[in-house]
Amino acid sequence: MGEFADKLAAKPLFYQRAYLGSLLPNHVKSGNLEKYYQKLTDFNFLMAKIQHPEFGLQALIDDFDLVDDSEVVTHPEYNPETAKALNLIQRVLWMSVDILERDRTQLAGQLLGRLLHFNIPEIQVMLKVAKQWKAAPWLRPLTSCLTPPRRGLLRTIDGHSDSVNAVAVTQDGKRAISASRDNTLKVWDLTTGKEEFTLTGHSNSVYAVAVTADGNRAISGSDDYTLKVWDLTTTKEVLTLIGHKSWVTAIAVTADGKRAISGSLDNPLKVWDLITGKEEFTLTGHSNSVNTVAVTADGKRAISGSSDNTLKVWDLITRKQEFSLEGHSNSVNAVAVTADGKRAISASFDGTLKVWNLTTGKELFTLTGHRALVKAAAISADGKRAISGSRDNTLKVWDLTTGKEEFTLTGHSNSVNSVAITADSKRAISGSWDNTIKIWNLTTGKEEFTSEGHSNSVNAVAVTADGKLAISGSSDKTITVWNLTTGDELFALTGHSKSVNAVAVTADGRRAISGSWDKTIKVWDLITRDELFTLTGHSDWVKAVAINADGKQAVSGSLDKTLKVWDLSIGKELFTLTGHSDWVKAVAINADGKRAISCSSDKTLKVWDLTTQKEEFTIEGHSYSLTVNAVAVTEDGKRAISGSRDKTLKVWDLTTRKEEFILKSHSDSVKAVAITPNEKRAISGSRDKTLKVWDLSSGNVIASFTGENSIACCAIAPDGVTIVAGDASGRVYFLRLEGIAEYLEKGMA
Repeated sequence: MGEFADKLAAKPLFYQRAYLGSLLPNHVKSGNLEKYYQKLTDFNFLMAKIQHPEFGLQALIDDFDLVDDSEVVTHPEYNPETAKALNLIQRVLWMSVDILERDRTQLAGQLLGRLLHFNIPEIQVMLKVAKQWKAAPWLRPLTSCLTPPRRGLLRTIDGHSDSVNAVAVTQDGKRAISASRDNTLKVWDLTTGKEEFTLTGHSNSVYAVAVTADGNRAISGSDDYTLKVWDLTTTKEVLTLIGHKSWVTAIAVTADGKRAISGSLDNPLKVWDLITGKEEFTLTGHSNSVNTVAVTADGKRAISGSSDNTLKVWDLITRKQEFSLEGHSNSVNAVAVTADGKRAISASFDGTLKVWNLTTGKELFTLTGHRALVKAAAISADGKRAISGSRDNTLKVWDLTTGKEEFTLTGHSNSVNSVAITADSKRAISGSWDNTIKIWNLTTGKEEFTSEGHSNSVNAVAVTADGKLAISGSSDKTITVWNLTTGDELFALTGHSKSVNAVAVTADGRRAISGSWDKTIKVWDLITRDELFTLTGHSDWVKAVAINADGKQAVSGSLDKTLKVWDLSIGKELFTLTGHSDWVKAVAINADGKRAISCSSDKTLKVWDLTTQKEEFTIEGHSYSLTVNAVAVTEDGKRAISGSRDKTLKVWDLTTRKEEFILKSHSDSVKAVAITPNEKRAISGSRDKTLKVWDLSSGNVIASFTGENSIACCAIAPDGVTIVAGDASGRVYFLRLEGIAEYLEKGMA
């Protein structure tokens, strides 16, 4: 637990309870508010409380709620600056709650990664103590690499095993209901972020969900062609509504909870009586699938959006179409209507949102700014703001008075499919193809900091042999060179016309080599910052590059299924290695430069003799039909480690050509692997957003760090403890493995 926590645990239980228990009565009423402040900015107190079996993380978060208590605010010792510090710390705990519930050892890393920006004395003192934590191995951020508080994101909720297609929020803002491609709906407590229960019954993906105003029932729609009505008090299915001939993709419910309106790929809308479970009538008029539907607060009108590029306004009294709204140049994916029923906002595959006057049927204005199709839209209760979600992975908040974008919310690592706003307009809840639900604070969405780095996914990183520089390659077409000690960006190299997928650096640190989607390899002089030459020959994207120890040769792997060996002194291809039946994803070279090891989407690894230019042997063993994404080899050339989409790493004996053991802990595809110079540990990065440090003698995970997005690449400095990683959002993480010496002294590794 740590020295402080161990000492506390040795105390009598009544002492532990008194020290870790309720803070306000103990300190405010005794006239000692300063002690309350001190405890909540004391890292040792924070760690002890979340680790104590009688208290835990939620109890600690609740302690911070006392900051704004009337007794505190009016207390003579009340300090607004300290209150601000406490508010920031609590925000970090909220943002990291899903991570810390799984792994308490990440507390220091989450605090450092999110708060290093803030030059507030209380925070900096707390972080100084956090850096010294040695109770277990952990990965310490050297820079402020995680989303800081006050940038919108409150917390991330994981639980679905596939994409989240829709979310709905109860009117009291206490619950969210999510619908997923995993065939289930989940009900979440938005105060604690905990799953309350799962609703099962659909036989296929759930694409739509709505909740009644009283919060007692939810209605879902699925590609099993049905709607289901659920009692949220009993957690039971009440009714199944059958009538559509294809996937049910949209649902709205009237304010009185008596009717539901559904849309489907079969083109008509259906109006249902939620008391009897019977279809009342059908609305026909769309010439293609109905993707979205909304209903006015008075229950008299419905507005639908379709793949026929139009919206239609329906009179639910006369059961007739009133008029059609035309203007989008592609499919309409989402529609929301203001509380007064006078305006609607639509989101489209054409990348825009449009605001409509529902009295005149005219377009008021168009909102532009997303870089990809727009999939979701919601309007605040006061009608002043809209929020949209896009396949560009972002949400945007719009001022409907001016028609201008207010700010962008980033954090999802895949398309945002759905968004809802709480009735008080303070929070938004989004669902994404990244399988998560995120809760956003709409009152403090503006970014206080701009982070340096790439504007798109970081696909590759390398470290110079002297440990002074890191080099990253990104989908933004650039290579960036960093000071590994400070994490500062030194300069960028530009020249590729498409995404940079791979980078490597020569042992003398003078040259870097990059591979790109533009099918080329470029060799760069890191001293002059010039491009030396371009290597052409691959007929498809270059996915991997490696350089031998003397810096004279490089090996590249491509989606054209081949590897090519290059002479870096003259910039010429020496020979091509063929044998893989699918894309080559990664390549590594032995320290002696005589062997290369490649891995492929054909699920195999191949070992190549670079002297004879022949394949030596093939290794198979990862789960059938799942690609091998990453490979690394030990300096002595006796072992290789591969990472696969099957969520595992495998350690191979290259002498016997046999699997030694499997490393299991990741919950999603393993994208990257590296081995420490002493060959005792490995580091892996995964789509599950984590970096893990493995002890290769025991096969155990000894440290983890959770980033903001899928970890795409990682590298280790020569010191064996400094790690560089890149993720799908463009972040570069500079981390240091701490507590390893103490861990080894205890004989635990």
